[in-house]
Amino acid sequence: MAFQLKRNDKIDSKVNKTNSGDNLKRSLKGTVPLLALLTAFPPLSTDMILPAIPSLAETWGVSLSVINLILVCFFVTYGFFLLFYGPISDRLGRRRPLLFGLAVYIVASLLCAFASSASVLIGLRILQAAGAAASSSISMAITKDIFSGQERERILAYIAVIMALAPMLAPVIGGWVLADFSWHWIFFVQALMGLIGMIGVLRFPETLPEVSDTPLSQIAHTYSRLLLNPSYIVMVLVMSASLFPLYSYIAGSSDIYINGFGMTEQKYSYFFAFNAMALMVGSFSCLRLTKNISSKHLMTAGFAGIFLGGVILLLTGQHGPWSFALPMFLITFSLGLSRPPSNNLVLEQVDRDAGSASSLLIFSYFTLGAVGMWFISLEWADKIPVLGAIAFSCGAVVLAAWFILQKRGIRGTA
Repeated sequence: MAFQLKRNDKIDSKVNKTNSGDNLKRSLKGTVPLLALLTAFPPLSTDMILPAIPSLAETWGVSLSVINLILVCFFVTYGFFLLFYGPISDRLGRRRPLLFGLAVYIVASLLCAFASSASVLIGLRILQAAGAAASSSISMAITKDIFSGQERERILAYIAVIMALAPMLAPVIGGWVLADFSWHWIFFVQALMGLIGMIGVLRFPETLPEVSDTPLSQIAHTYSRLLLNPSYIVMVLVMSASLFPLYSYIAGSSDIYINGFGMTEQKYSYFFAFNAMALMVGSFSCLRLTKNISSKHLMTAGFAGIFLGGVILLLTGQHGPWSFALPMFLITFSLGLSRPPSNNLVLEQVDRDAGSASSLLIFSYFTLGAVGMWFISLEWADKIPVLGAIAFSCGAVVLAAWFILQKRGIRGTA
């Protein structure tokens, strides 16, 4: 009898969780744009300032490698704080950490607008990143709370399509601001963006069905479990390496187009938007093709596209703006095609601690991305062949690793 009661309690618990999940799905219709906005904070916070980087270096009398620290330090800090927000959201729920992070982001953005030197702006960008870090990992964890399997993969693809508008529009907005105002107004726009995100989160229900009982003092134990999960770690490293060329391009593109090809800030923003459009087209293609083509084949095509784009970039990239832009379009399209199933496959490797798993995943993305930004910012005589070599080598390594993982039968590839 006791056994029967216990069994009934478990069944009731599962039914309640299922009903709760169904209710959340119904109440969250129309909130995909909010999740996309939260996930898009990094490109919105970095790409909007890109057209101003060469002029900032000239205004403050510093080198491009120094002024690019406003990108590199943002990425490093962003990734570092992700490691804290994920476990905190598992322990306290998703809404409170999100609201705290957005408040810090808004204040820091306003302070950035009044920076008087490169060192001050770099320091304030660190504070801005500390607030922005609440968004990406927690929004990805929210998708894990509500959706599962192929349904989550579709949601991630929808978010990726909408999110791709951010790097398309951000530099264009930055170029428009610079055409009529000063760079200070770029950060006022970012503060407004943070306010919109906060209003959306205030109207957003709590999605975590059951908080973790792990004390915050034992965050290290949460990450140790993930680090001891070999399939998760291998997938994280492989997927992070695939993004290395994109982040290198982000840091080097303004120098290549403005100083190398002699373009204005506004014209550069259009070329950058053209490349960012490739990410949206790739994500949209993934969304459409996943109905008829398996995710593993889309990932194979995506990784092969990065490799091929690197080859073309090495051969023709220096011949002119379009000879550079077109192979970069192929590389970025391939990333958009492979990233939604890649992210989903990484999350398939864990059964608990979704917030921490998402945080560690995005931390790896941004840490390796910061390395790529630093590397391309060195005083290279010509950045284009360096960028081509990065895409070529990363594409080759990731494609080879992906074939090995499929042979070994990692979870979700069957």
